[in-house]
Amino acid sequence: MFRSLCLSLTSCGLLLLCESSQAEDWRYSLRAGAASVPRYSGSDERVVAPLLGAEIVSPYGVFLDTDKGVGWAFDEEDFGLRVYIGASDVRKDRKRGFKGSDELNGMGSIKSRPVLGLDGTYQMGPIVLEASFEHALEEDDDNRDTGSAWNRLKLSISMPLYQGSHGKLMGSLNSQFGDGDYVRTWYGVSAAQASRSQFRAHDTHGGLVSRGADLTWSLPLNEQWSVSTVLAVQYLAGDAARSPIVDRRMQASLVGQVVYSF
Repeated sequence: MFRSLCLSLTSCGLLLLCESSQAEDWRYSLRAGAASVPRYSGSDERVVAPLLGAEIVSPYGVFLDTDKGVGWAFDEEDFGLRVYIGASDVRKDRKRGFKGSDELNGMGSIKSRPVLGLDGTYQMGPIVLEASFEHALEEDDDNRDTGSAWNRLKLSISMPLYQGSHGKLMGSLNSQFGDGDYVRTWYGVSAAQASRSQFRAHDTHGGLVSRGADLTWSLPLNEQWSVSTVLAVQYLAGDAARSPIVDRRMQASLVGQVVYSF
């Protein structure tokens, strides 16, 4: 199934690549900043972590991004499409540096694994509709509790709230959905995990994971330098919200960074 999906997305990308007209120059950007985030989804503990990133975009839309991975992007006036292969997030069952929490002792760590992603955007006047789909591959050790393949879908709608001499402020509303494997991996507690941890067993099903809102403020300083701040709030729902590992349904993140483009 994964090979068929890769082949379909690759064929689609090549077809659009032949029909698209991209910028003639390579583009580069460097990012540096910090983020205040929960230690894991549902945690009431927080951590402030440094952020460092870079992106390279070729004249034909092929890109390499330290956040997303490697992929290809197609943009027209009202429609955009991006396919990529990257790495999934991780969750450690110990507090190690900027990752994990001792509260999860016995749950087992969720390791990073390859992710196939597809993002699409459509603009209607000032309103932008976006859909983002990710498929994570199964881990080699085939641990059903933490290593199953999963699928996640995020739908969002955004629009500018302010644009002027003080920069641009964008507002966004979103909903996230996960299949049964996704919700079980991140919010479920199996009988084996319950026997090793402080949590009771918790069966889960696929469906709505969270509803959220973002505020993004960006300010260009000159042609190369800009600063941005993102305040993101997610409110867990369904089986995710009822999970015994969730201490706080309302999850807030604050990210600030400086971007240098050339």
